[in-house]
Amino acid sequence: MSCSSTTSINQALIKVVTVMANIYLLRHGETEWNQSGNRYCGRTDIPLSSAGKRQAERAALFLKHVSFSGAYSSTLKRAYDTACIIAERHHLPVKQEERIIEADFGRWEGKKKSVFIRENPEAWKKWAAEPETYRAGEIGETAADIFRRAKNFYEQLATEFQNGQNILVVSHNTVNRIFLAGILGMPFKNYRYIAQSNTGINVIRLDEANPPLIRQINVCEHLAGNQ
Repeated sequence: MSCSSTTSINQALIKVVTVMANIYLLRHGETEWNQSGNRYCGRTDIPLSSAGKRQAERAALFLKHVSFSGAYSSTLKRAYDTACIIAERHHLPVKQEERIIEADFGRWEGKKKSVFIRENPEAWKKWAAEPETYRAGEIGETAADIFRRAKNFYEQLATEFQNGQNILVVSHNTVNRIFLAGILGMPFKNYRYIAQSNTGINVIRLDEANPPLIRQINVCEHLAGNQ
């Protein structure tokens, strides 16, 4: 996956001058399922691998100078544990939030893409072409379902945090990509063109009166070198 990179990335991340709220949205650290051929984790509660914990520690160090006013994660342990590693440096508790849990992948849960496409190629074709209305894994969520719940959560944050406050949020690959695609006005079928590396950092400005402004996508300078 490609990652944003610029020599002034820390300044871009830390010195966001605005009267709005700034969301630092991360994907969780790596899991064993991510390592083993990228099995679809979905709602399965897979823990961080040792590499994933190191990624979270690197993200925590990278973000140590950001003054966070709140920290949130999905209810799944891989996201919660990532958030806790980062939030610990800021002496913040992490609030768990159901609305940013990973997509429900239905019958694809726990399987590699090559496996479930072989089992039912038509289901994948329909999801790839029309995820807004077709359910992932035949019985899971639609992209519209995912975007609706995530958008509701971020709209709530926009009312609770203002005046340039920074909020840490740790969520998941598919829900992050669909949320970003939605606020960019992209067709949901194109969500896969948005990269979300493990612990990749997105910076989004929220404002009650205006659409969200994406300042950075998938920043992962902290992952440079050996993990």
